[in-house]
Amino acid sequence: MFSTLVRRTAQQSPPYVYTNPYKARKLWPPDFTKISPKHQFRLERKYKRRAKLKWARPRWTKAVKIVQMGSIVFVAVYGVLFLDWNSQGSPDNQPFHGVCCQNGAIESLC
Repeated sequence: MFSTLVRRTAQQSPPYVYTNPYKARKLWPPDFTKISPKHQFRLERKYKRRAKLKWARPRWTKAVKIVQMGSIVFVAVYGVLFLDWNSQGSPDNQPFHGVCCQNGAIESLC
């Protein structure tokens, strides 16, 4: 099996680089010693923009933002509604007593 695979690979045509019908219009990367500073800046700016677009991960960024906001909201809601402030802080001065016990949310904490 491997001998036929190796033989088939050796008999294939030359690499695609030499037989590519679409030749490049310009040599890349250009020789920066021969071009003006203004043109160098343009090329660097174009490269940075293209690199940023290539390495952008919109789904990952969106997922991270959602997880961060979810954890912040969870901690805030837990702290306001469910945390037992009697054992954590001063029993006389409960910070969220009005919000927590409003409309009979949690009777054990009121």
